[in-house]
Amino acid sequence: MFFENLSGAGKAIAVLTSGGDAQGMNAAVRAVVRMGIYVGAKVYFVHEGYQGMVDGGDNIKEATWESVSSMLQMGGTVIGSARCKDFRMHEGRLKAAHNLVQRGITNLCVIGGDGSLTGANLFREEWSGLLAELVQQGLIDEEASQKYSALHIVGMVGSIDNDFCGTDMTIGTDSALHRIIEVVDAIMTTAQSHQRTFVLEVMGRHCGYLALVSALACGADWVLIPEMPPEDGWEEKMCQKLSAKRAGMKRLNIIIVAEGAIDRNNQPITSEHVKNLVVQRLGFDTRVTILGHVQRGGTPSAFDRILASRMGVEAVLALLETTANTPACVVSLCGNQSVRLPLMECVQMIQHLYLIKYNNNTNVFVCTCRSFENNLKTYKLLAHRKPESELPQSNFNVAVLNVGAPAAGMNAAVRSAVRVGISEGHKMFAVSDGFEGFYKGQIKEIKWADVGGWTGQGGSLLGTKRTLPAKHIDKIAEQMRKYNINALLVIGGFEAFLGIMELLAARGTYEELCVPMVMVPATVSNNVPGSDLSIGADTALNAITVTCDRIKQSASGTKHRVFIIETMGGYCGYLASVGGLAAGADAAYIFEEPFDIRDLQSNVEHLTEKMKTSIQRGLVLRNENSNENYTTDFIYQLYSEEGKGVFDCRKNVLGHMQQGGAPSPFDRNFGTKIAAKAMQWISKKLNESYRKGRVFANTEDSACLLGMRRRALVFQPVVQLRDETDFVHRIPKEQWWLKLRPLMKILAKYKTSYDISDSGQLEHVVLNRPKQSEAMAAI
Repeated sequence: MFFENLSGAGKAIAVLTSGGDAQGMNAAVRAVVRMGIYVGAKVYFVHEGYQGMVDGGDNIKEATWESVSSMLQMGGTVIGSARCKDFRMHEGRLKAAHNLVQRGITNLCVIGGDGSLTGANLFREEWSGLLAELVQQGLIDEEASQKYSALHIVGMVGSIDNDFCGTDMTIGTDSALHRIIEVVDAIMTTAQSHQRTFVLEVMGRHCGYLALVSALACGADWVLIPEMPPEDGWEEKMCQKLSAKRAGMKRLNIIIVAEGAIDRNNQPITSEHVKNLVVQRLGFDTRVTILGHVQRGGTPSAFDRILASRMGVEAVLALLETTANTPACVVSLCGNQSVRLPLMECVQMIQHLYLIKYNNNTNVFVCTCRSFENNLKTYKLLAHRKPESELPQSNFNVAVLNVGAPAAGMNAAVRSAVRVGISEGHKMFAVSDGFEGFYKGQIKEIKWADVGGWTGQGGSLLGTKRTLPAKHIDKIAEQMRKYNINALLVIGGFEAFLGIMELLAARGTYEELCVPMVMVPATVSNNVPGSDLSIGADTALNAITVTCDRIKQSASGTKHRVFIIETMGGYCGYLASVGGLAAGADAAYIFEEPFDIRDLQSNVEHLTEKMKTSIQRGLVLRNENSNENYTTDFIYQLYSEEGKGVFDCRKNVLGHMQQGGAPSPFDRNFGTKIAAKAMQWISKKLNESYRKGRVFANTEDSACLLGMRRRALVFQPVVQLRDETDFVHRIPKEQWWLKLRPLMKILAKYKTSYDISDSGQLEHVVLNRPKQSEAMAAI
């Protein structure tokens, strides 16, 4: 089903941002405006949120295609946001209704938090009564009242706190994490120089998501969040842990405090209080850093731009599909899939959770976002090492290795695997330089403290090579026998996938290979079958996005210019396509979508037409192996020749900068969680396959790939992924992100078809509360 079946002709849509600002709001506004215009609707800006709707006049302006140019990379909200007392009053909402009816607006897209969305729903419920009052006062006639009888509302959640029910991530959260991690990484260098303890206070009055995930992403020693008041006596436990770390020659300690952190008596736990505790009890040199509104600032991350763009398009589709009986909904993200949720179900769930939390019942764990619980469990696994006497004694040896090219986040995954493995009672072994190091015997035991500080390190500290095991399978088997390796965790890209298959094929010859094996995908190319996402791809996307922003900015104030950018990815067009969506590209050439000279010529003509308006810059991305004849140089020369007199061209090959740098918060968190889950699977398989004093596992499901599939992490036997794989071009036969390509084209003003069969469907909110015993372990 394609969106041509849904016409926006005659419809008027207004978009506003309300409450606090969040990075990515501009990307959402841009997507609503351009998708609305694309389907034939009139789209209006409402400046200054609900205040602008009440005041009317120039605060409500019709938007044009060009009016949202250059918005994508800007932080905050260009159309303004304000808290509005007037809209809370009936008279204010009456004025707002009059201003909308005067312009024929009956479709609202509201980007804000739960307060803004609650206000929008109240406005919708009162709409018919407000129109009746306007008729009675003679401000509108009966015909207008009938014509505009129903108000339709779709919400998008813009909040850095990630404090809304029913969604994994709200717009702005990932960017806020980027700001926090940038500060933490900078602080860690100075803290190590002086042997200091740093207490960081991050935002989160009611939701500790930012504190918890940033603690995971930087390996913080302690975290305090409002969802889980610490057990009585937490002060002593925290100081004992900090003292033990310092005695173990660790030169710094990091404590992260959410601004809304409380104790079991509902008393606030402030960053200053934590600092004083450390100074008085331990005498450590301690500093406090309160990040404040820095977390709201800066340019949006690639994730937030893509999320906001997808949600903006989804919001317009939802408005086109609404009827008089359709409830107001919120478009959100679950896993990797768009969903629509009844707005008031979400709001009522939040209110219900807060009632539980603050109605003198502080011992109850509550959280709003779906991913919070998993983050919390993972943090508890990694942050606190149990005494040796409390660890289970499994007597199993597990080896971990990196295979393929380096990818940011690999080190976070290794750290997670090592610490979870030790917590499970296993002896962990690190293999240097992939399968090459394996057959050469570059294997050594790795301890809990050995992986301290690894989460923020880029590249691969274990070393990684592209060597496959088949030619050296006998030596690898010999090393597995020598070190008594009972299970393998392979972290890497397509070579890791091929390597696991080669080890699996050799099981009939070498019994040493009949052990549980699991692969965790880690490659910037995101080309591993069985997983929608790979560790490292988000960091690469951010590198591409930041570079494209700077490149486009270099043309500011100059003559019209088009930039041709080459990205990595082998034959996989993920980086070019999704990077193009995040950077606002006009075209992205990839192998999966063949193109010819007529397509190139059409793109040049399209850019020429755009350059005749106020648009000054064009951006074209090309995946490195998209076509062996239409090279980056060829496309650059073609555009240069055909654009003469209208625009000039520049080219840039991004190269290995996409593989380098510190991992993004997403990659640190994703690598940490997926590796922890992989190790827990290994523990389960080891116990299942242990017979008569040895491990023997030769079934298909004992060699798996752990990947993200739509909404969940799924273990899939690698043999079952053969039919899904194009081995010649090293890509999956079906790739979910290809459905995002029409979004980039639509937002770049191309006429194209957009398949809505996979768009969000209306679902219901489910309260997910873990058992008390699971949740209340000390943080």
